[in-house]
Amino acid sequence: MWADTHNGRCYLEQILSMDTRIVARILAAVAISITAVAAEQQPARFDVPAKDSAKAEELAKQLAALSPRVDPSEAKLLADYAYATVAQLRQEYRMFGTPIFNNFLVYHGLKKRGYCYQWTEDLLLALDTLKLKTLELHWGEAHAGTWMENNCVVVTAKAQPFDRGMILDCWRHFGHLRWNLVPSDEDRYYENRKYAEMVRTRAASKARHGNDHVAFQTRVTK
Repeated sequence: MWADTHNGRCYLEQILSMDTRIVARILAAVAISITAVAAEQQPARFDVPAKDSAKAEELAKQLAALSPRVDPSEAKLLADYAYATVAQLRQEYRMFGTPIFNNFLVYHGLKKRGYCYQWTEDLLLALDTLKLKTLELHWGEAHAGTWMENNCVVVTAKAQPFDRGMILDCWRHFGHLRWNLVPSDEDRYYENRKYAEMVRTRAASKARHGNDHVAFQTRVTK
């Protein structure tokens, strides 16, 4: 009788123990899910170089002025993150000489990255992580397919025409962020939605983009 009771109690304890483990796993999964959601909701953490703080503030004001629909806090977030990202890329790319000479080094394999479109890809994908709601990011290009080609990120208010957007350019200024409205630029920029989509799709599939061995700013295909 004692043995039956003991065995029955052990079996019950096993069931309770199993149920406890299941509950613990469920609670752990829920906790992980909540943590992931909270992480997505938290603003990006980054450091704006002190020498760029005033420039970032001014860019934020100009982005907010694109439309009354733009959230000023979102404009500030984008401006700060753009300056922080470009500063980081500048360290990673370690540009030397003029932008054209830097392309020469990339073309001959002495540097891995540094073409204008690579600057633009990295900046675009970084800004995409902000999940903007009142601002939109576009791919801009001038002199496409020539040695003078330059690419940049163009920021517009949501649903605003590309030609009313703000250019964010790094390559022309030797890895330092410069910005101005599309109509005021010395070059005529056009939107390339297809290439922007390709960059985002490739990043989503975690495919790495290798160097295109194309002289100077000429790129293979978009």
